[in-house]
Parts: sequence; C-alpha cells; structure tokens
Amino acid sequence: MLDKIHHDIHKNYHKGDLTLRDYLAAHRTILSNDRSLMGSVRTALTTFVAGISFVKFFENKTLFVIGWVFVGISIIILAYGVVRYCHIKKMIQSIKKSEDIIKELNE
Repeated sequence: MLDKIHHDIHKNYHKGDLTLRDYLAAHRTILSNDRSLMGSVRTALTTFVAGISFVKFFENKTLFVIGWVFVGISIIILAYGVVRYCHIKKMIQSIKKSEDIIKELNE
C-alpha cells in the first residue's frame, strides 16, 4: 500500500500537478510516519528486554514485579505505536483521495 502512495506521488509530480516542495513534503510525511513506528518498536523491545532481565536475573520480589510491569508497558507501547501508525497512514490516504476527487471535479 505504501508503494502505491509513493507511485501516485511520483506520477503526480512528473505530470506537473505537484511542485517540488509538495513532492518532498509528502515524502517527508510518509517517512516520518515510518520512523515513528520504528521508534515505538525500538522502545517497546528495549522495555521488554529490561522487564525480562528483571524477572530472570534478580531474586528480589520487588524487581520481579517491576519486571512484569515493564513487560506490560512494552506491550502497551507497541500497540500504541501500531495504532498511531495505522491512523496516520489512513489520514494520509484520505488526503490523497480527497485531492484526487477535487481534481476530477475540476476537470
């Protein structure tokens, strides 16, 4: 799906419908969304590994509980990142569709 968005942006740019600034802004927005997802995944994995480390390597009951809290937090971070990525991706696609509808009405 992301490749289709990239293809449409390239096609509109080469047809002259987009200026270079619009073309680059669209790419920055798409790449920013991807980068945000990767940051969420990285944070979730780091928190998960820290939690598992507390659970496996320490005998203290408090650290055991903190470890499981970290594991739960990592799942929440990952879910939030994926939901946010999908939401922004849909928003980008809806903007693209609305621009296409406006172009068709003007023709």
